[in-house]
Amino acid sequence: MDFVIPAWFEITAMVVLVLILAADLLLILKRPHIPSMKEATLWVVFYVCLALIFAVLLLWATGSSDAAGEFIAGWLTEYSLSIDNLFVFVLLMTQFSVPRRYQQEVLMVGIIIALVLRGLFILLGAALIENFSWIFYIFGAFLVFTAWRQAFPGKEDDDAHTETWIVRILRRFIDISDQYDGRKIRTVVNGKKVLTPMLLVFVAIGFTDLIFAIDSIPAIFGITQNAFIVFSTNVFALMGLRQLYFLLGGLLDRLRYLHYGIAFILAFIGVKLFFHALAVNELPFINGGHPVSWAPDISTWVSLGVIIVAMVVAAGASVIAARRDRAAVEAAPDDDKS
Repeated sequence: MDFVIPAWFEITAMVVLVLILAADLLLILKRPHIPSMKEATLWVVFYVCLALIFAVLLLWATGSSDAAGEFIAGWLTEYSLSIDNLFVFVLLMTQFSVPRRYQQEVLMVGIIIALVLRGLFILLGAALIENFSWIFYIFGAFLVFTAWRQAFPGKEDDDAHTETWIVRILRRFIDISDQYDGRKIRTVVNGKKVLTPMLLVFVAIGFTDLIFAIDSIPAIFGITQNAFIVFSTNVFALMGLRQLYFLLGGLLDRLRYLHYGIAFILAFIGVKLFFHALAVNELPFINGGHPVSWAPDISTWVSLGVIIVAMVVAAGASVIAARRDRAAVEAAPDDDKS
């Protein structure tokens, strides 16, 4: 990394991004509704264009194409992981029977929780990287393990309808009503104050965000070690996520090979982190505590190309498979269809 991001650019960017997120939240609170396909599409396109404009501004402010390249590669990686996160959100909304008109608010709360958690993990990760170069070995191994878990989920990962342990504990020790009362977390039932299922939804969403933060932060540090770019890629990946939820909706189950693409990206970044760890090695039992000269340096642009190809192949294979299934159903006899 041979570029420096001006402090004024970092401060201005963070202020603008916070204002956009605040405006988005106020819009939901004032007008809770189910967005149309057109509205959701326009918002998603707006946030994608905003990320690309940010990359251009980053190029202008730093004078370095590497800065823009690291941002785009990191943003695409975090965006793909965020789309994967949507699968879990859809299951949670179904599991807790959240009314559709309040799902936007739930998603926005989830996004805010995710930002706070990822911000804390970024600070922790940056501090570890600054002081302990060997942490790259751990990050790399963790990402390869996560990639394997993505590609070959076990029974506990497939059973998405099983409540998390923290939700089961809440149900055991706290009085929670069976019905929602609008967007309220507390309500009155038979003269007694009780909590609504909305609390369980927020807890489940927050716990899910924590798990995804643990997965995503090592991934982005495998692309860039600049804390500002790490945080900004996470912000842009989460912006527009609630609109993307309504835009994709029932299409998510058709992206059957998306998790393979994400697994490949995570494995690639894990291997890249391992090579980087060798290049800056300080562990005495590896090469006598000296950097390994043969460790390849995978450039940002190679990483960006791999990420794009993996996402395109996974999405394309999913679309082709869905078309084949639809054609097979249409060609089947009427008795088989029923």
